[in-house]
Amino acid sequence: MSDNRAADAAAIQAVLVDSYKAWEAGDADGMVADYTADATAIMTGSLRDSRDAIRDAMAMAFAGPLKGTSTYNKQLSLRFVGRDAAIVISESGILFAGQAEVPDAGKVNATWVFEKQDGQWLIAAYHNSPVLATGN
Repeated sequence: MSDNRAADAAAIQAVLVDSYKAWEAGDADGMVADYTADATAIMTGSLRDSRDAIRDAMAMAFAGPLKGTSTYNKQLSLRFVGRDAAIVISESGILFAGQAEVPDAGKVNATWVFEKQDGQWLIAAYHNSPVLATGN
């Protein structure tokens, strides 16, 4: 990886870490601070089609069922698509109070699409799908 790509990878990692920290703090504004205005988030049963819609949904969740939660995130890959786009694949899950690890049934595979705008990496899209046990 060239020095420039290493710097880009580090910047993307920093965006993800900031998003995870904001989740743990229950901070919906902080969680979407590095999302594009037209970002999308697709999760089972829902489509959120803007940064504002994502923030509003997360604020409601942090005040209700996701209050006091944190996340588990294991990056599986990072690849660049051209100069100004990148895709991160991770295994993720929600840690509820009292949980030390996410049960297998709660894990998802997630795709994060990043776009570089004015020198800053931003999340343009997020999608997750449950991890299915395969027996392999």
